[in-house]
Amino acid sequence: MIKHFSLALASAVLLTSAAFADATETTVTYTVDGAKVVGTLSVPEGAPAPVVLLLHGFGGSRDELEIPSVGKGIFAYTAEKLADAGYASLRIDFRGGGDSDGKFEDTTYSAQIADGLGAIDFLKADANVDGSKIAVIGWSQGGLVASAVSGRSGVPVATALWAAVGEPEVTFSNLLGADKIAAGRTTGDTPLELPLPWGFSLYLKQAYFDEIATTKPLEEIAAFKGPLFVAEGTNDEVIALGTGEKFIAAHEGPEELFIRPMDHSFNVFTDTATLDELVASTIAFFKPYLAE
Repeated sequence: MIKHFSLALASAVLLTSAAFADATETTVTYTVDGAKVVGTLSVPEGAPAPVVLLLHGFGGSRDELEIPSVGKGIFAYTAEKLADAGYASLRIDFRGGGDSDGKFEDTTYSAQIADGLGAIDFLKADANVDGSKIAVIGWSQGGLVASAVSGRSGVPVATALWAAVGEPEVTFSNLLGADKIAAGRTTGDTPLELPLPWGFSLYLKQAYFDEIATTKPLEEIAAFKGPLFVAEGTNDEVIALGTGEKFIAAHEGPEELFIRPMDHSFNVFTDTATLDELVASTIAFFKPYLAE
């Protein structure tokens, strides 16, 4: 294993377009199992650029959690930083979320992995980007998805897992309660209400809870032989401390483990300093592989 540690404990359908900072954002769609997946494609000026796929977390959407100080979602903000560095990006709504088809209650890991693999196929075929140079960033549950997309497709030239779910049974028993996980495995097609710590509820069917036991992100990332960047927060209230090291241990190849005193949302409710460092470090890690 090659390790680099960064440790500090202190068919597309064009729908709409918008321009910012020498980049153009376009709403695009592709289909998975006959259902529409909606995404935002950000393309910087110039020749078709290498592209980064952004995969959002549990109950999120493609722009992700809004940063209070800037009024933009974490992934929308990240897309701007990527464009400033000369990279295109695609951020998608998984089916059942945002503007994509479906209901959230039908969410499963396997469906989200299929959406991610569909995004890879979309980018490989899109003339606006360099489909031979695709990297992936997955946050939280999106990191679980990114592990599988990377390991199964073998396409990404590099992958970044930000506060990623490595052991679903541990993470979701902590987040939802072990009793809810057990109850969810008996509900069939009746959605179970899941009150969340952030003051709202989501609803999911049994298929989701069954896959908590059978989905193995650490095994998925072991199949990925490309460069891997892993970010972990020592103050993360969702992901167990040490999960990042488990991803690194499971993987063979160039690696960087980025550890900071950050919560699950990279301290954005204080300011953007930690997120800025995370994005910059991810871009720096990707750079040599996206240039090859």
